Amino acid sequence: MSKALVAHRHQLPLSQKMCRAAQYVRMSTDYQQYSIENQAAVIATYAALHKLPIVRTYRHEGESRLKLTNRQGLIDLIEDVQSGQADFGHLLVFDISRWGRFQDVDESAHYEFICRKAGVRVDLMGKLVERSERHRGATAGQMRKSE
Repeated sequence: MSKALVAHRHQLPLSQKMCRAAQYVRMSTDYQQYSIENQAAVIATYAALHKLPIVRTYRHEGESRLKLTNRQGLIDLIEDVQSGQADFGHLLVFDISRWGRFQDVDESAHYEFICRKAGVRVDLMGKLVERSERHRGATAGQMRKSE
């Protein structure tokens, strides 16, 4: 029986993994704000702010899929996370809708849970953008009150 040559990524210590990030971006034809470029720009800003180098990008550019089949970027991400080959401790995603518009609303949460269970923290930028916009609005309102 011959042994196949299998390439393995170098296993990093947990402390190093936690200082590195991957991003998952998925195309949306419905909303320009969800273009891969816009998602990546928001994610890059967050990563720079938190000093998280983005070491891997998982992406899906095709048309929307209601099932995981043919979503190679997400399939690769889940395989890397479950196999322990993920060399990052953070997964940066624009918002929860980027996982996909699945028939079962719990499917997106399932993929997030898989990541967390494997020790990969999922950071959703959409929540942060909303909070930032609310904060800016509140600050502007406070400034108007003080005038």
